[in-house]
Amino acid sequence: MTTSQDFLQLIKKSRRGKFKIYIGMSAGVGKTYRMLQEAHALLESGIDVKIGYIETHNRKETQALIEGLPLIPRRKLFYKGKELEELDVQAVINLRPEVVIVDELAHTNIEGSKNQKRWQDVIDILEAGINVISAVNIQHIESLNEEVKEITNIEVKERIPDSVLAQADEVVNIDLTADELIKRLKDGKIYDAAKINAALNNFFKNDNILQLRELALKEVASQVQRKVETEVSQIKNIRKERFLACISSNEAVARKVIRKTARLANYYSSQWYLLYVQLPRESPDKIPLDKQRHLINNFKLATELGAEIIKIEGDNVTKAIMEQCEERKISTVCIGKPHLNLWKIILATDTFNSLLNRLSKENIDLVILS
Repeated sequence: MTTSQDFLQLIKKSRRGKFKIYIGMSAGVGKTYRMLQEAHALLESGIDVKIGYIETHNRKETQALIEGLPLIPRRKLFYKGKELEELDVQAVINLRPEVVIVDELAHTNIEGSKNQKRWQDVIDILEAGINVISAVNIQHIESLNEEVKEITNIEVKERIPDSVLAQADEVVNIDLTADELIKRLKDGKIYDAAKINAALNNFFKNDNILQLRELALKEVASQVQRKVETEVSQIKNIRKERFLACISSNEAVARKVIRKTARLANYYSSQWYLLYVQLPRESPDKIPLDKQRHLINNFKLATELGAEIIKIEGDNVTKAIMEQCEERKISTVCIGKPHLNLWKIILATDTFNSLLNRLSKENIDLVILS
């Protein structure tokens, strides 16, 4: 039996715009070029398509494709003495084109904008019933942040939550071989001549490109599989997976557990929860301020990645985990690999064995994340 609230959600969903994302392994693969090509094709088919925001990076081939496409003027803002331009969300909503092109999905808006991030602008446009075509690079996906940092030694600051990608009705990978991408770079089709050598020696190393390409291909494949499985499970009424990520106040381990659990939950299109059991020694008057800050940041990260936060005070972690498993109908518990010395592991053995036995009896999977 559906409630009036459920029916309201169905109505809102049907009114929402369709969302298409072009994804690539790096800058220069041709995402913007492909979006503009599609805009021309839509225009020729009689579709009211407009350019909300496009970033050509002064690439001649891309710049040439803008000609003949209707542009929505950008919003001008003054910031630190400079005139800057942003996507004019309200103008897009007022003009109500059938399709709007919005580039650089992970972009951070200038201070004073309604939303902090461009992906939030896109959500507003979709909720107004306007279809959006956008683009993002694989390194900007939140849950891949650690993997990208390991590959490139660069921490990408501008990121989008995985939930944004999950909302896309269509995800298209723009693929190039490493050799093709490096040739484009050397030919000056990606950056100005002054930046080419630095790019070749840093981000655009052959090994980096191959690994980023693999990440992009896997991500798009998993998005397609997730949509298929979601539709199949809805038809067959299959019980969904539910994940419970358990973290401590150890920041580094917690962030890895959060990101990896988010990826698992996204892969299975499942609900997931973040559990933090505040032990007596971690009460606000005893825990150091830096650990408190790390915890708050980790709760924020988990929320952005779609988790529901559960914070419990207690001295029995196993009991707290099992109670949540029962209450939330959890199928899989995710924990971090213990960073303990041998003596602490021996002392903790009974607790760990107790958790294993309880989970086994309830037929709940345990995943220990490295």
